[in-house]
Parts: sequence; structure tokens; C-alpha cells
Amino acid sequence: MPMAVLCTLPANLHFSRMTIMPRSVITREHRMRVPYELKEGQSRLFHKLPSGLDMEVIFQKGLRYYRRNPNERRDRSENPPLVFIHGSFHAAWCWAEHWLPFFSQNGYDCYALSLLAQGESDAPAGPVAGSLQTHAADVADFIRKEVTLPPVLLGHSFGGLIVQYYIANIRSEQILETKSLHPDLAGAVLICSVPPSGNSGLVWRYLFSKPIAAFKVTRSLAAKGFQTSLPLCKETFFSAEMEDHLVLRYQKLMTESSRMPLFDLRKLNASLPVPSVPNASIEVLVLGANQDFIVDAEGLSETGKFYGVSPVCVEGNVGHDLMLDCSWEKGARVILSWLSGLNRQ
Repeated sequence: MPMAVLCTLPANLHFSRMTIMPRSVITREHRMRVPYELKEGQSRLFHKLPSGLDMEVIFQKGLRYYRRNPNERRDRSENPPLVFIHGSFHAAWCWAEHWLPFFSQNGYDCYALSLLAQGESDAPAGPVAGSLQTHAADVADFIRKEVTLPPVLLGHSFGGLIVQYYIANIRSEQILETKSLHPDLAGAVLICSVPPSGNSGLVWRYLFSKPIAAFKVTRSLAAKGFQTSLPLCKETFFSAEMEDHLVLRYQKLMTESSRMPLFDLRKLNASLPVPSVPNASIEVLVLGANQDFIVDAEGLSETGKFYGVSPVCVEGNVGHDLMLDCSWEKGARVILSWLSGLNRQ
């Protein structure tokens, strides 16, 4: 039965009831002991992967609306869908909090995926959720079967590394003229992303230049200290201005989000750097945050140079979790402006 979605808009906007047909709506018990409550207009769906495992998708339809002034009428029907990929200790909910409503209200269909063993997704057999190859393949399977237009793929932190690997696979398939397993993209956004060489360079730079920070990062992430220490969680993921009650809420969600590691880091680092993508036709935005405690300015610069673009560093109250921090709208508006330019090409 179709699911009707009603969304709240400013008083000067007119819109009609929209109907979406999800493949499956959640009916099973939550995987997370602290489940994320969806916002108005959002649906939790599941995509069946070739492995038989279910991948959680939080979906929010883009609004097609017009203002009362006919001169301001806007046609949103050709906007590319947005597909969001989270990083370690996160899941689809991290995009649903602010950015899905924001981009939906600006006319973009939004899909936030929870990678396997994260959020409400099923877990594979074994000690880790997957590899760059398997995660990219899962994203590709979802796009191929569920998304009708070439999307913009947005990845955060280690999710950004998955997006980079996806782009490299597209280019490899084009060069070798092999079967296209990774559908084409309208563009890609790398948000506080692990650079193409991986996180080892970040770790070594911290060890030599900021040994105390290196210790904190190791304790927070490798030893999962962020799960029990509110100050450490705040310093790792957020700006100093982030309110403690919000940090506490997200700390609980992050603690519940990851039932097993995204990667085996040793195997991951052995498979890097990401293959180069000469003459890639995909437009890439590299976005960072000035208070990022994990990805430093040099790591941001490395990613920008790899794709031949100037990275954008958001100033203000934004840390590593740029999409959740108290100034989350700053990064969202940078992306929206970039998307507007993409649509005009």
C-alpha cells in the first residue's frame, strides 16, 4: 500500500501530497538498543543485497514546490538523488538528523544507507563488516536497483574512502571496457574524508606533531573511549561549542550503531592508496571542517590534490561530525551551492 508523506513547509509555499512506494518498511525488532526515531517525512526501508542480507535505508523525498510569486517558480524534477554514506561508529541516522530534511526541502530525494553491521542493517558472518570492495559493491547494488537517475554520492570520514573507491571502480570499468557494476554518478562529495592514502599518514603526523592529540584519538577510536567519556566524545567528533546534552544523545547512538568494525584496518591499509582516476569526468567536492580533530588540514589537502580541486574548509563551530555539529547548516549550504552549479552544467 502506498505510503503518504507529509512535510512541514514555510507558510508561503504550496505543495501537494506525495506518495512513495517503499520496497519494504521496517517490521522487525530494532538492532539498536537505542533506536533512532525518524522525523516527519522520513521512512526506514530495507534493501535486499545479493548476499541475502538487508541494508537499512532512511529515505526522505525531495519536495517539488513553488512560491506564490510565479516568477520564483522552480522545477526540481531533474535534481540528482543524494545517497549518503556514513563512517565508523555511525549509521544512516547521522544524516537523517539535519541534512536529509535540509536537502529534501531544497528538492533533493535523499537516501542514507547503513553499511552492514551498522545501525539497523544485518551483519555478515565474520569479525568485520566488510572491505572497501564489499562496501562499495553494496552501495553500487543499491544504486543500480533502487535509484533511477545518476546520484550524487556523499561520504563522511571512512565513508568518504568508500566513495573514493567507488569512483576508482567506475573509471577502471570504463578503461577496461568491462561490465559496469558501479553505476555512473552525477557527482561526489567527500566530507571530512579519510584521504586516498588512508589514515596512517594522519596517525604518524599526530604522533610527531601532536603526541597528546594522538593519544586521545587512539584512546577515543581504537579503544572506543568516546563511548564512556563525554568530554572525549565531544573533542573527537564535535566543536567546543557543541552542547553537552546533544553530545550525550549522539554518544548513545554512536555506541549502538556499530556491532562490528567497518574494516580490518591492517588489510585496509595494505590495499591503499586508492587507485588514481586520471581524466575522471565525475565532479568532486572536497569538504572539511576547521575544528576537525581527526582529519587534519594536510589530509584535507591531500584529498583535494588527488582530485585536482581546491578543498573547502568550513569555519566556525564545526568539528569532524560536520553534519551533526551546532553549525551543521554551514556545510549543508556549501554543498547546496555546489549542487546548484552541478545542475546548471
